Amino acid sequence: MNSFVVDTSVLAEYLDEESPYRNLLERFYSDVRSGRFYGYITHVTIAELIFVATRIYREAGVEHPNAEALRYITWLINVAGFNVVSLNIEDSILAGELRKKLRIAIADRFVIAVARRLGANPLFLRLEREMRKFKEILREYNVVLIDEVYPS
Repeated sequence: MNSFVVDTSVLAEYLDEESPYRNLLERFYSDVRSGRFYGYITHVTIAELIFVATRIYREAGVEHPNAEALRYITWLINVAGFNVVSLNIEDSILAGELRKKLRIAIADRFVIAVARRLGANPLFLRLEREMRKFKEILREYNVVLIDEVYPS
């Protein structure tokens, strides 16, 4: 378990300095930066993150929230060491097939599909409400949560 396709929840939660996951996220980012782990981000995740990060920065009272969100994405790629991975037709087909089994967001399905192709683990912060009833199926696709990467 050293390659992860990272969900938006992991990347957005890192912006919350008071997050209960802060220590785990800092360890994960450090492990990606050092090369201990490979972290991948899809284009769909970037699209989702620009919206979420802008909202977080706006709520925090940052003067130029969209510019700050763009800086964060640039930092993730150029400094933190996350790799952007393009989607292909197989990813799209699997994401569509997953819709038949899982009633979860399309961005989450692309994280799972790309991870399958790369032989990586799809990494989520936690199981979101709509994901809980599909826990067994998600395990079949090697979905891991941040606290499982660093068990106590």
